[in-house]
Amino acid sequence: MEETKPFRVLLYYNYVTIDNPEEFAAQHLAFCKEIGLKGRILVAKEGINGTVSGTEEQTQMYMDTMKSDPKFADMVFKIDESDAHAFKKMHVRPRNELVTLRLEDDINPHEVTGKYLSPKEFFEAMQKEDTVIIDARNDYEYDLGHFRNAVRPDIKTFRDLPDWIRENKEEFQGKKILTYCTGGIRCEKFSGWLLEEGFEDVSQLHGGIVTYGKDAEVQGELWDGQCYVFDSRIAVPINRKDHVIVGKDYFTGEPCERYVNCANPECNKQILCSEDNEHKYMRSCTDECRVHPRNMYVKEHGLTEQEIADRISKLEEERLVQQ
Repeated sequence: MEETKPFRVLLYYNYVTIDNPEEFAAQHLAFCKEIGLKGRILVAKEGINGTVSGTEEQTQMYMDTMKSDPKFADMVFKIDESDAHAFKKMHVRPRNELVTLRLEDDINPHEVTGKYLSPKEFFEAMQKEDTVIIDARNDYEYDLGHFRNAVRPDIKTFRDLPDWIRENKEEFQGKKILTYCTGGIRCEKFSGWLLEEGFEDVSQLHGGIVTYGKDAEVQGELWDGQCYVFDSRIAVPINRKDHVIVGKDYFTGEPCERYVNCANPECNKQILCSEDNEHKYMRSCTDECRVHPRNMYVKEHGLTEQEIADRISKLEEERLVQQ
């Protein structure tokens, strides 16, 4: 038997009316801190969306308390074991939307949403003809891992997805559309929006990628790479049958599943990068970022201006040789 890890990470959401999100958020933050949780929770009039970490006792207390409230009695918690907290602090913030689409006419998933498919149904549907699989996440999430043959959205934020779909509408017209996201919350609205846009056959992966990876029958099959998560783990495995690396090192194109943020805090671009290349390129995506006065890699390693210039000169020499 596998050894039980000391911490757990909970991923969850629930579309339900919360009358005063500001008041709820303040009270909920106090409760989470009292029992020792860390994480990030968003609260809106339309519901709650969160990821928190804690010990088994702390997370169980949280789930029991939430389920004792009729509003959250049927809320589904996705549970991962962890060696440590997945967050450094505890935040509970009120928001206008749980997931930011900023539509003129908002989508209520209780009124319109795509057909729910279980992991087994989604697995089977992916292999049928006239089917298109749309990843409802951002490009950097896709680049780390995705369902085989899924369409990659050329977007940096979720709110850009509707415009991107409209620009590429001919790709999807007349097709059976499958959509998926990390835990399911984005697809609840996105699939409903697709139906409102006139697409007729729209289905979503119920419970998202995380649920798909834990399904005892499917075991994550047809997923390539890892799943991007918004906590300190950054990536979690999904396919328990055949792991394929799809991520590519930003600098060399070699297989890579290690994300870092550009050391220029004004850029902060997420790039896939090996540890060796992190040092070679000073954890910076461009020469401009390498010489930025606030470059964090330079500060962390105490590099002098001459050392920076020497490194950039060496990179330029390599580029000239490769041309």
